[in-house]
Amino acid sequence: METTTNEIFARGDKASADYFTGSAWVNTLVPKDETGSYVVANVVFEPKTRNNWHTHPAGQILLITEGKGYYQERGQSARLLAKGDVVVIPSHVEHWHGAAHDSGFTHIAISNIKDGVPVTWLDPVTDLEYNALPRH
Repeated sequence: METTTNEIFARGDKASADYFTGSAWVNTLVPKDETGSYVVANVVFEPKTRNNWHTHPAGQILLITEGKGYYQERGQSARLLAKGDVVVIPSHVEHWHGAAHDSGFTHIAISNIKDGVPVTWLDPVTDLEYNALPRH
């Protein structure tokens, strides 16, 4: 597992191209415990990398630890994120998150689990959708 000088945790495993556009790495910090209620992961995104639209059956919390990125709910404007920001994502809300055009982005994702499922993956965020975002 590779760690650069600015990273708190090792990068972990390369994220699946089935669910991410660009290069990202996922390091599971706390696997599903005996309660089966949550999983905690550190996710590192290269610039322009984002995950697909998706939902969480019991919500998710993102803690931004490095870089700049975006969070967007379907049908809403994207929110610019930076180190120190926190995002609380309600259950079943379609959304995506990922890096800004000119910056890497790292967050800790606390994903709640319901009926054994932490996430339901949907369609990719298109280049047209992503490139329409404001560049800060």
